[in-house]
Amino acid sequence: MENLFNSPFMIKLQDFGQKLGSNKFLSALQAGMMSMMGVIMVGAIFQIICAIGPMVGLFETGDAVYNFLYAPYQYTMNLMGLWLVVVMAYNYARNLKMKSPVMDAVNTTVCFMIAVGAFSSLESGSFLNMAYLGSTGMFTGFIVVYVVVNVDRICAEKNIRIKMPDVCPPFLVDGFASIIPMFFNVVIFMAVSFIVSMATGGTMNFASWLMSLLAAPLNVLVSVPGMFVIGIFASLLWCFGIHGTMIVYPVLMPMMMEALSANAAHAAAGEPLEFFATALFGAMAYCGGTGNTLPLALFGLRSKSKQISAVAKISVVPGWFGINEPMTFGMPIMYNPILCIPYVLNIPLVMLCTYIGYQTGLLMPAYIPIMTLLPMGFANFLGTLNPFNFVWDYLMLIPSGLVWYPFFKAYEKQLVAKEKEAEALEAATAA
Repeated sequence: MENLFNSPFMIKLQDFGQKLGSNKFLSALQAGMMSMMGVIMVGAIFQIICAIGPMVGLFETGDAVYNFLYAPYQYTMNLMGLWLVVVMAYNYARNLKMKSPVMDAVNTTVCFMIAVGAFSSLESGSFLNMAYLGSTGMFTGFIVVYVVVNVDRICAEKNIRIKMPDVCPPFLVDGFASIIPMFFNVVIFMAVSFIVSMATGGTMNFASWLMSLLAAPLNVLVSVPGMFVIGIFASLLWCFGIHGTMIVYPVLMPMMMEALSANAAHAAAGEPLEFFATALFGAMAYCGGTGNTLPLALFGLRSKSKQISAVAKISVVPGWFGINEPMTFGMPIMYNPILCIPYVLNIPLVMLCTYIGYQTGLLMPAYIPIMTLLPMGFANFLGTLNPFNFVWDYLMLIPSGLVWYPFFKAYEKQLVAKEKEAEALEAATAA
């Protein structure tokens, strides 16, 4: 395996990853993702509390207590796209050495809200549409950040801005200087939103239109081979910062519900349950969420790298509940070729094992809809009432872990070397 990591292909791949990481826009994206750890962890904690409460009888799903405890999740994870846009725009503007990164962050946020159609009007008043303010709006956010900050950069270079006397406070100067660039950006995204709305008869905004473009090819892939393609496609999107799961899920959801309904009818009639290809979708996330990242977290608990160990410690429990964002953003996996390879490769392997499990009768197709966050194995058991479906999730740690381990060791070796170098430099500076 050492020969693989030292091969010309892997060296070029790592060089490519380093070049991506040094790109001012992509480094801002990565910084933004890493900055979301507090948002992700607080949201995950309350999400877990809301999952456990109904299970132990403390409260019921949807009652007043549940809604109160679920509110922090709504303001963190369900608004993650919004918070990411703010932080990413600030970092990108700072990377470009813009005079006022804070104003770029504000302007970008305004344009993002326009692009995702955040506010809708009814006869009773306006309401906030959160559909694309979370992770599903992240890709739209990337585009908005890039456009808004670069429009501001061009205005600064061409000196297209309102100038205030030097005696004015700096914040007032920055505020007036941002008016013209912000006006241009608002017009751009209002025009784009208007064009999309008119072209789709008012059924889509810019964000939903982008998602539909990415999801369109998936409609023809609902078969066993197609599910392998979908799994690989979704994980590849994640590697580039696009929420691949949320792109493929809306396409598969109706067919998954049809499969559940068909098997519920079979079960009620005492007939054998039927295997549908969409049952393989769950194999993307049996072990720790999309990419089956729980083995990576478990390996990281004993890592010699301080960064890996710290990320792993806060990722294991959320990973057991299928929440992979702490691991995906914390390592990070995105724009990291060493970890992107196993992230993608383990999905078709686990899918293949799962397909064999269904074909041999070890696994039972689901016929009970489970629409809540549960610890690993519980959803597969409650959806089938078959104990082996519960055990299966834990068995899949083995093939997934076999894929993750050599890449984990290679990444650990790199980080340990960097950490030792940083410690030596710090000691030399202190001396």
